[in-house]
Amino acid sequence: MRLRGRKGIRESLEAQPELVVLDASEHKGRWHEFFGNDRPIYVELGMGKGRFISEMSARNPEINFIGVDMYDELIRRASEKARLAWQERGFEEPQNLALLRANIEGIETMFAPGELTRIHLNFSDPWPKSKHARRRLTHPRFLAKYMELLNERGEIHFKTDSQSLFEFSLNSFAEMELVMRNISLHLHKDGPREDLVFTEYETKFMEKGQNIYRLEAVIGAAALADHRASKKEAAAKEEAESALQIDEDSQE
Repeated sequence: MRLRGRKGIRESLEAQPELVVLDASEHKGRWHEFFGNDRPIYVELGMGKGRFISEMSARNPEINFIGVDMYDELIRRASEKARLAWQERGFEEPQNLALLRANIEGIETMFAPGELTRIHLNFSDPWPKSKHARRRLTHPRFLAKYMELLNERGEIHFKTDSQSLFEFSLNSFAEMELVMRNISLHLHKDGPREDLVFTEYETKFMEKGQNIYRLEAVIGAAALADHRASKKEAAAKEEAESALQIDEDSQE
């Protein structure tokens, strides 16, 4: 991707230290100090123009968000979207958001083990050629890094319009023996999922009627325990309802 940025864009980014981070190394293991609280940290890897991360931060003030991309121009556009999203809610500045200019290849240099609670992967580059498979953000080599950085509540939420990338990702998650849930092969089949925040790409794809694929991977021990307890509770409820229905049928 080649982006033509405005003149003076770097100076503009440097003038926003409360929002824009140009060097993650000094914050590794200390992101809670940047935010000034100990709330969970959610990261979007490859945020593009920033619609998703901006809206997520404005909707969820109890969570800290970090949007990561490697292009100055995308960081600039995201900063504008972020300020607008918060101003619409009566705030002059985003309260819980950082926009990080960095290459995801070095994610282990940006965050410390256990520092993150959720990683969002939205419409990542599918790198369709087999020789480029290692560049896909759901390749096992990346998943291994994510698993190290996520804490006991850790999860990965993944969305794509690419069937081939989704199939590849399902195999990657399975290869890493990760528990998957809420797998969808057509996320908006019954209409837009208003409980979810859309990216710019997602809106375009929905308007064209294209399939959106989605899944959640449960990583952390506490998250896994909650997931299994929820499944067990749901199974017990279904069993009880089934037994009640059989009893009612036998009395008729």
